[in-house]
Amino acid sequence: MSTTSLDTPNNFFERKVLGHPAGLFVLFFTEMWERFSYYGMRALLVLFLTSTVAAGGWEWSKADALTLYGTYTMGVYLTPVLGGLIADRLLGYRWAVILGALIMTLGHASMAMESPAFLYIGLGCLMVGNGLFKPNMTSIVSKMYKDFPEKKDGAYSIFYMGVNAGAFLGIMICGYIGEKISWSWGFGLAGIFMFLGMLQFYFTKNIFGDIGLLPGEERKLKAAEERLNPNTEVIDEHVPGNIVRDRLIVVLIFSIFTIFFWAAFEQAGGSMTIFAKENTVRILTGNAGMTFKIVDALLTIVPLGIISYVLFKLFTQTFAKYKVGNIILAISFAIIWVIVLWKVQREFAAETTEIAASWFNILNSLFIICFAPVFSKWWESKYNLAASFKFGLGLVLLGLGFGFLAYAATAITSPDIKVSLIWLVLAYLFHTLGELCISPVGLSYVSKLVPAKWIGFMFGVYYLFIAMGNKLAGASGSMIEEITKKYSLSTFFLIFTLIPIVAGLIITVLHPLVKKLMHGVK
Repeated sequence: MSTTSLDTPNNFFERKVLGHPAGLFVLFFTEMWERFSYYGMRALLVLFLTSTVAAGGWEWSKADALTLYGTYTMGVYLTPVLGGLIADRLLGYRWAVILGALIMTLGHASMAMESPAFLYIGLGCLMVGNGLFKPNMTSIVSKMYKDFPEKKDGAYSIFYMGVNAGAFLGIMICGYIGEKISWSWGFGLAGIFMFLGMLQFYFTKNIFGDIGLLPGEERKLKAAEERLNPNTEVIDEHVPGNIVRDRLIVVLIFSIFTIFFWAAFEQAGGSMTIFAKENTVRILTGNAGMTFKIVDALLTIVPLGIISYVLFKLFTQTFAKYKVGNIILAISFAIIWVIVLWKVQREFAAETTEIAASWFNILNSLFIICFAPVFSKWWESKYNLAASFKFGLGLVLLGLGFGFLAYAATAITSPDIKVSLIWLVLAYLFHTLGELCISPVGLSYVSKLVPAKWIGFMFGVYYLFIAMGNKLAGASGSMIEEITKKYSLSTFFLIFTLIPIVAGLIITVLHPLVKKLMHGVK
């Protein structure tokens, strides 16, 4: 096994892909398949539970479905607290990722059975597996860039592009097949690609050098390095305790505002999907239908082509040394291309166009793919914003996105009235721009502010706050019928307009305090 770490100044950029280490893009594609499985299933869950029995669903009430959705999304962010600890003390990052991916594969297989018992078993496996997988992927990124803090924001933005590439493909393929072919096939495909992602990571894991090994092996390598380089200073070990305390307070502040963000943002898989299904024009005919087919085909093929180009660049740097992992990745993409071309052909052959309700969820991922490189360059430029301003801007943009839905909903005075799909497009655009200001940046700042030996655990704690936001999203989303009956649908979305904007203004005002507590971290 190689013991040369990619995160040393001498060889960090030895094998570059788009200006970053090849190892970052191994993580990019591994995370992509995990997000493919997560968002593919997420796009279907509420739709499946609330669909009629005649349509193959279970005909649950919206309140019950959204409550379970909130509990599940809370669970997938709650378990990383333990997953980070287990990796730090027992498994190491690599084996935690591999074991987590295997458990999630079993979870998706269980859900494909479509029975209540297997549904809950499957959701439980997904929560546990995600706990082992998610914090340790981000920890590997952090370790890779420990000597290059100025590049972390850009690296996490690229990594986040991989997250959303997977979400895009998962929603597009699993959502389409689940709604139009079979719920079981939709859930099952999510598991298949999770398994392929696990194999790709396993056969390429040595690209990370000594990052993420079993804790005992890492300690031996560290001790050996200190003997060879006794004057090497270990990062964070000599930072005064009061500075560490202040930086942890900043992490706490960011974490609290993260709750507000995710409580609103995660309406995407719940109330916004219901809005798409029940209140948005989805059946198009004539020129409108043909225009959508063309646009949908382009939206499907062009991003997949871009991702395939990144895959090719990775092949040129890693194929000779990691053939098996690259072949598995190539097979995965070949399957995706076959499914995508079949989907496009099937849609063009249809006389009318019915947009799947889950389709709107791909907009978030599509906009991420388009804008993540722009934001990555922005955060690396001289025009980079301070952390508080990034969080404030993200929350305000999120609120404005819901403002479009609140306005559109004023026209819905009866169940028969449906509004243009442009309002959902605008909402997802503003939500995405807000997300790019908060989600990848939040991960980056946790890695900068926290002592190196606490990284895995503190990523878990950060995800704990995201879990709170997700549960709050489900709880508040489950009130959509109650608030709509008592007031209006517009009032429901207006709540999610005002709260994030107010929160964004508050954290912006806190900038001087946050800057002081960060003690020079930028």
